[in-house]
Amino acid sequence: MNYREVHTSGLLNAFVKYFWRYEHLGEDTEYTILPDACFDLVVDFENNELENIYLTGIWTNPIKLTVTKGATLLAVRFKIIAAEYLLNREIKSLLNGMTILSKDFWNIHLAQCAEFEQFSSDLSKRMIGILNKQPEIDNRKLKLFNLIYSEHFQSVKELSEKNGWSNRQINRYFNQYFGFPLKSLLNMVRCNASYPNIVDGKLYPEKDYTDQAHYIKEIKKYTESSPGQLYKNENDRFLQLSAFKVK
Repeated sequence: MNYREVHTSGLLNAFVKYFWRYEHLGEDTEYTILPDACFDLVVDFENNELENIYLTGIWTNPIKLTVTKGATLLAVRFKIIAAEYLLNREIKSLLNGMTILSKDFWNIHLAQCAEFEQFSSDLSKRMIGILNKQPEIDNRKLKLFNLIYSEHFQSVKELSEKNGWSNRQINRYFNQYFGFPLKSLLNMVRCNASYPNIVDGKLYPEKDYTDQAHYIKEIKKYTESSPGQLYKNENDRFLQLSAFKVK
């Protein structure tokens, strides 16, 4: 599997989880994408030619997609606060879906599929420029999402108390931009945090689930598969789980 990641640092780290590149050399293959509490900007090259730029929403259930032979995907995996501050839009209308962007979005049409580091560097500079032009970034939101993605699985009540932001205000914001409540995001982050252990064959909860039955129920809720089925990953159909093996 030809897969790579480039991670961010500094201010950008609060908005971007990482950049990723996937090159598909085999025949057309159907994959299942699992919920991971993020959304992506995906640049699709077919035989080295820019085909499309996609903006996905948040996946709350597994999504099947086909990757064609000769495809190279360059992408940005965003933390969901990026919707407001980097893209200046809601993404609730893209929930479990995607839209095609103009090929000159962020000058991505200038990118070359073989130049992943340059792609990551150019987009990092552009996004930092966007953030620097923001009149104000709400520190409550920065703190909230830093806590969420730290994988310290606080309850909605605990997060509200730490932020001084009421449950009602938080969920109004979530429903406005994302289309689901904060509790759903916490559950998806917790599920995503289980994937590396599942890949390693640890098919039991190490923390944050009340018991084995609760763990299996929650994993099935977001992946439609048991931990055992995810571990087997027959034909490498769960793309993210296969990627963990090459990180």
